[in-house]
Amino acid sequence: MALDNSEPIYPISVAAKLLSVHPRTLRIYEEEGLIKPARQGNKRYFSNNDISWITCLRTLIHEKGISIPGIKMLLELTPCWEITKCPPEKRDHCSAYIDRSIPCWQRASTACSKEFGQCDNCEVYIRAMKQVTDMATADTPPPPLLSAGRKQQSPPR
Repeated sequence: MALDNSEPIYPISVAAKLLSVHPRTLRIYEEEGLIKPARQGNKRYFSNNDISWITCLRTLIHEKGISIPGIKMLLELTPCWEITKCPPEKRDHCSAYIDRSIPCWQRASTACSKEFGQCDNCEVYIRAMKQVTDMATADTPPPPLLSAGRKQQSPPR
């Protein structure tokens, strides 16, 4: 029987060992929204696809010199059909693919989202909808993004 590359089989300790990183590194990537390991209770499990993606992230960070915020920005600019490897038969009918002037998550009530039921399960869409919902329900504006390791300064009195 062939192993499915998307099957989460490696606990965080094994994944960290395979990647030659500390488990905390994987937790940071998860906190930053760069990875989403499967969970069983409080335990994280990684698939071969996750290991490949993390290897790519490590290359971007350490060999190409791209920061985590830079990677996050690149991912936001990358169309969802590239991230999710949407098959051509679905992608070719998707309004976000046909007219690229409006991001896919702003088209939730049209085209492929209803016809194929993709958006409800798409991480790109789910993340964008959560951000919009959080911003709409927040009483205060979101805090400015801070660089890692820098403390926010109090405004002058």
